[in-house]
Amino acid sequence: MPLTLADFDYALPPELVAQAPLPQRSASRLLVVDGHRHEDAHFLDLPQWLRAGDLLVMNDSRVLHARLLGRKDSGGQVEILVERLVDHSVVLAQVRASKSPQSGSRLWLEDALDVEVLGREGEFYRLRFPGDAAELVERHGRLPLPPYIERKAGAPDEERYQTVYAREKGSVAAPTAGLHFDQDVLANLREIGVGIAYVTLHVGAGTFQPVRVNDLAEHRMHIERYVLPQVTADAIAATQARGGRIVAVGTTSLRVLESAAQEGDLKVGAADAPKEVPWRETALFVTPGFEFRVADMLITNFHLPKSTLLMLVSAFGGLDQIRSAYAHAISARYRFFSYGDAMLLHRSRPQ
Repeated sequence: MPLTLADFDYALPPELVAQAPLPQRSASRLLVVDGHRHEDAHFLDLPQWLRAGDLLVMNDSRVLHARLLGRKDSGGQVEILVERLVDHSVVLAQVRASKSPQSGSRLWLEDALDVEVLGREGEFYRLRFPGDAAELVERHGRLPLPPYIERKAGAPDEERYQTVYAREKGSVAAPTAGLHFDQDVLANLREIGVGIAYVTLHVGAGTFQPVRVNDLAEHRMHIERYVLPQVTADAIAATQARGGRIVAVGTTSLRVLESAAQEGDLKVGAADAPKEVPWRETALFVTPGFEFRVADMLITNFHLPKSTLLMLVSAFGGLDQIRSAYAHAISARYRFFSYGDAMLLHRSRPQ
């Protein structure tokens, strides 16, 4: 029978939703999953599960201050969550207001920005900022913590809701699997001969959107922009040639690798390429039955029930295996979601 939304549901005690990070990044727990075998560890132990010649692929996207508050020119309150930058001064954004703003109207945001509503594109609005949108959003906006974190972002989140290797500004949510890495863990990995390479995928607000259809074939992913640099493609090819394993750090890195490999060889787009070379876009929706071409292992957090991310990890690790792993994690009181604990998954093999 075809899989439905109900196949990806589970009951999570609300107290297991992590509301804040641990004092030390790498102090989080790590559930190692290889088929139906589970092993409880800590993230500091990660180097013992990898070996010389393996390659970690990390998403170096940096979270923007993408949430802005203000009012419409009619006086009503409004909240903006930038989805992505379109060009120098234009963004796509979610707009929350009592009444939808009309094309040509203006928004006064954070007592500083006069923003024009250019029109609506599906559930998003196209907005024009009075200058460099990325710079203005970063200067005046607020860090957008996920909706299941029931508090406002504070000063500690400015550091902890970014990975230590974040460089390229453009995400509205952190690539959270990378939040567990600190400089000590990275140094230990390099010391044992594990390589590190980077991709960039700017996470959109759509990552928090629930799947609203029971028939998964009817679901459509939001488009996200990514770059796979040539140096990373070369590192992947060299790793595979010597028999090393490709370890995707997070579902975003995994989606970059598998999106770029859909036609066979990895399709490259470099961050330092000429302007006429565009970023690539992906709306890849991964469900069980998907054929993975690149990644051998996946480091990831625990994901929301009925989410596309849970569907992706179920495709990678095996549906029954992930159900079993999540049941174990709940019984063992792992911490869930963005500030929660991590999993190290081996890719399931066909039976």
